[in-house]
Amino acid sequence: MTAEQASTDTAVDTDVDLEDKDLLEKARNASNGEKFERLWRGSTAGYESQSEADMALCCLLAFWTGGDHTRMDRLFRQSGLLRDKWDDVHYADGSTYGEKTIERAIASTSEFYDPDTREDSSEASSRQSESSTAGSRDEPARNHAYLVEKNRLLTDRINDLEATLEEKDERIADLEATNETLREALSDCQEALERREQSSSHEIDADDSNSIWGRARRFVRDDN
Repeated sequence: MTAEQASTDTAVDTDVDLEDKDLLEKARNASNGEKFERLWRGSTAGYESQSEADMALCCLLAFWTGGDHTRMDRLFRQSGLLRDKWDDVHYADGSTYGEKTIERAIASTSEFYDPDTREDSSEASSRQSESSTAGSRDEPARNHAYLVEKNRLLTDRINDLEATLEEKDERIADLEATNETLREALSDCQEALERREQSSSHEIDADDSNSIWGRARRFVRDDN
């Protein structure tokens, strides 16, 4: 078990007993609802890669679902950010890209929505302000998670490019070796052709010479 998996297994115990449509409605009506809606529709505006946008949406889903891994996965699959990569195995432990993204999002989220909390309007207002402040405090942690994920993606990309470059170098070496072999074969063919042409020329000259002498001998015999 990784540290991220341990974090998701032990740090979250909030049960958000809301229907998906109600939970999504609350997420859209929250102070950062515009950001949620933008990501939910599949927009990656403001993010350098879709993977960063994936992480951002998962962090929001982690908050609203109480860190429920299964529910986060189900909801993400309904979003506009879903792509084939979500189910691709990207890690040595057999984890898919989606599973690992959810684990990291839960691990980087320190506060979760609790629908069982009952407060009057003034307390709720105060709580909302505190949550906003807490969210601001959590932002560095989320940014750190984004940077860690971005660094991992860049490292993976570099490794892929290096592997591709190595394959191309090997291919070039193979082509150069094949080219050299073909040059040698062509040279051998040219030499063989020249020898054959020279041999044919000598045979023709010999035939011509024999023909002349033969005619001369016949001429002498005829005269005698």
